Formats: sequence, structure tokens, C-alpha cells
Amino acid sequence: VQLVESGGGSVQPGGSLRLSCAVSGFTYERYAMGWFRQSPGKEREGIAAIDDDGSSSYGDSMRGRSTISKDGTKNILYLQLRYLKPEDTAMYYCAAEPGLWVDSVRPRLLASEYNYWGQGTQVTVS
Repeated sequence: VQLVESGGGSVQPGGSLRLSCAVSGFTYERYAMGWFRQSPGKEREGIAAIDDDGSSSYGDSMRGRSTISKDGTKNILYLQLRYLKPEDTAMYYCAAEPGLWVDSVRPRLLASEYNYWGQGTQVTVS
């Protein structure tokens, strides 16, 4: 299994970015995928998750300013970020785990729920 993020970069406050995560070798029918971020000295934080059915959930930090989506044909996970703030500066990671689903009781926004991770893409807002 390989997850490769891209799309990070430097952006001014109020700007937008679209992050991508190319997934290969992950051939499960039931799964959840998520986006997380981590800045120095802080724990990894869940931003959004989506399952194979398209059910999604969002963490408090970027709810209303982010949208998670996936292209099943291309095996790519996306995260659209809007109205970015300096405090959004962090390394952003995608993650995947088979056998999970997303609902209101199980939003799948805990890093400990995932075993497959990408290497991260840096987002800097200044």
C-alpha cells in the first residue's frame, strides 16, 4: 500500500489549496480514508474522513473551510482547503484503513484508527 500526498505549498491568508493523495495497492471494498495535520509540538489532528460509500465527517478545526472527496476511478483522495489562516500551517497527511465506515457515531478522525499513511505535504499560510 502506498499513499502519496501532493498539492501543499505556501499561500496567503484567505487563500485556497487542493491537496491530493494518490493511493495504490489498496484494494478493499470497505474502507475509510482521512486527512490529518500536525504542526510542531502538537498531536496529529483529524480534519476530515470519508468512506467507500461517500459518507464523510469533519473535525472542528476546519469544518466549513474544507471539503473531502475521492475519485474512485483514479484512486485519488482530495482535500479542498479554503479561507486559510496562519494557524492552519502544518504538515498534512492522508491515511487509509480497511474495514471502517464513517457515521455520526464513528467519525474516524483519530490517527490511531489508521495504519496506512502518506509522507505528508507541507502547507504554510503567511
